[in-house]
Amino acid sequence: MPIQMQNIDVWVFDLDNTLYSPLRSDLMPQMHERMQEFIMAEFSVDLAEADRRRQFYYEKYGTTLRGLMEHHGLDPEKFLPYCHQLDLSEIKYDQSLDEALSGLPGRKIVYTNATKAHATAVMGCLGISGHFEDIFDIADANYLPKPHLSSYEVFLKKHEVNPTRAVMFEDTAKNLKPAHDLGMTTVWMKNTRPGAIPDNNNQSHIHHVAEELSDFLRGLCIS
Repeated sequence: MPIQMQNIDVWVFDLDNTLYSPLRSDLMPQMHERMQEFIMAEFSVDLAEADRRRQFYYEKYGTTLRGLMEHHGLDPEKFLPYCHQLDLSEIKYDQSLDEALSGLPGRKIVYTNATKAHATAVMGCLGISGHFEDIFDIADANYLPKPHLSSYEVFLKKHEVNPTRAVMFEDTAKNLKPAHDLGMTTVWMKNTRPGAIPDNNNQSHIHHVAEELSDFLRGLCIS
């Protein structure tokens, strides 16, 4: 069923691999490398063990950071700045997205498992910062990442969002399940990244699939 624009007040966007396409600019390999370096230095382990921990914690807790906090009591502000020291030179101004967001009525908020500093930098490179009223980051969520339900509840309360009048865009399919359960309309940004694709046996929490964000948004405004 098409999204009924008159029924939507708030548009919620994930950041990485959602506001920019991983086909053009993929920051994940850099982030993974930074995490591996941090774990190797912090725990005196080799690369293979560091990568194993990184992946295991991500799959079990939603972020590597949460696993490090649960298992080692790690200070998140020691980990986050290091892991977000990234080369953003591949992230370019996206005129198509800028124009599509300009034509989208309603409030727009970024909801990310990353930091405000990282989100601000990426959005600045894309040239779209002025469209968003706020960034809800991992610190705002009390370091409980998507898909923890309580994180979504904190987000909705902080920004006074009625979930039945909100749409959420996200590249990681499992992160749309709590949004769906709370009453939000969900849009999965189609990709083939391991861990991001939906379970073939359960896709009922995905209402729409988008291949290119700007095209999808323009289609909404035209329809």
